[in-house]
Amino acid sequence: MNTFEVNKLVRQNIQKMKSYSSARDEFKDFNTEMIFLDANENPFENGVNRYPDPQQNSVKLALSELKNVNANQILLGNGSDEVLDLLFRAFCEPNIDNVITLPPTYGMYGVLADLNAIENREIVLNSDFQPNINAIFESVDANTKIIFLCSPNNPTGNSFSDTAISELLDNFNGIIVLDEAYIDFSERESWLTKIEKYPNLVITQTLSKAYGMAGIRVGILYASASIIAIIKKIKLPYNINVLSQNKALKRIMDSDKNSSEIELILDNKRKLVEQLYQIDFIEKIFPSDANFVLIKVDDASKRYNQLIDFGIVIRNRTNQLLCENCLRITIGTNLENEKLINVLQTL
Repeated sequence: MNTFEVNKLVRQNIQKMKSYSSARDEFKDFNTEMIFLDANENPFENGVNRYPDPQQNSVKLALSELKNVNANQILLGNGSDEVLDLLFRAFCEPNIDNVITLPPTYGMYGVLADLNAIENREIVLNSDFQPNINAIFESVDANTKIIFLCSPNNPTGNSFSDTAISELLDNFNGIIVLDEAYIDFSERESWLTKIEKYPNLVITQTLSKAYGMAGIRVGILYASASIIAIIKKIKLPYNINVLSQNKALKRIMDSDKNSSEIELILDNKRKLVEQLYQIDFIEKIFPSDANFVLIKVDDASKRYNQLIDFGIVIRNRTNQLLCENCLRITIGTNLENEKLINVLQTL
C-alpha cells in the first residue's frame, strides 16, 4: 500500500528556498479603492497599468465552486506546459531522477524532461492503448519521481481504465500526474473527486480545449494543499496576466455557453465518424473520448499532403509509436467537417 510523503520527494534546494514576495503578495486587497504607491507602476489608469493578482484568486474561487475543489488545491499556469514544468523543477533532481511516460502520448512530457535534465523512461502502451502496469513497475526505482498519464490520451483519444490508474496510485510512492486536458468531452467522471483519497494524485486540466480559450494560455493544476504550497514557492509571481485572468473568469462563469459548445462538438464528432466509415482508404477509426479522432489510413503522409493541397490541415501522427499511418483529426464546425468529408471522397 502506498505510504506517500510529499516532503521526501521535494528537491533539497526547493525545500530551503524562500519564494519571492511581490508588492501584490504583501498587500493582497488590491481591489479595494486605495492609493497604490507600492509597486512602482505607472499611475495613469488604462486598464492594464497595475500588476495582476499573482495568486489569481478570483479565477480560483470560480473554479473552486465549479469543480467542488478547495481553492488552496488549485494552481494556475501559463498553459498546462508551465504547471508541468513546475512539477519537474520542484520534485526532480537534474541528472539524477527519472520520470515515466507512456507513448504514444503528449510530446511535451518528454521535452520538459530533456529541458530539466531528467531521464524519461518510456513504457509503450499495449495494443489497446492501455498502460502496461507490470512494465511500468519494473521500470520504477528509488529515483522515479513522477509517472505521467494522459487520459483521455493524446493522440489516441481513449481513456485509461480506472483499474490501471487506481493500481498505480495505490502502489507508486511518487507523484501520478493525470492529464485531463480532454476530460470535458468524455462521459467518464474526472478523477478530481478522488483528490482527497490519493495524496500523490496531481490532475492537470486546461481552458484551451472545451472552454475555447487556447489563446489566453491558462492551465490548471489540482492537487493536495501541501503539493500546491510547494509549487507556489517556485511559480513566477505574475505568470497570468490581467487580460487572461479577466477573460478566463468570464468564460468559466458562462457555464451554459460552455455546455452548449461541448454538446455541439460531440454531436459533430458523431456525424463525422459516421461519414468517415464510408471512406474506403480509412482502415480503422479508434474510439475517442476527446474532441478529435485518430484514424488509420493506407498512407498517412500521402493523405496528409493531399488534404494540405485542398486547404485542410490535420495532424500526421505516423511517426509516433503504435501510430503508423495514423492521422489525427480535430472536430471542427459542421461546415468544416462537411468540407473535409467532401474532399476525402474525391481522393
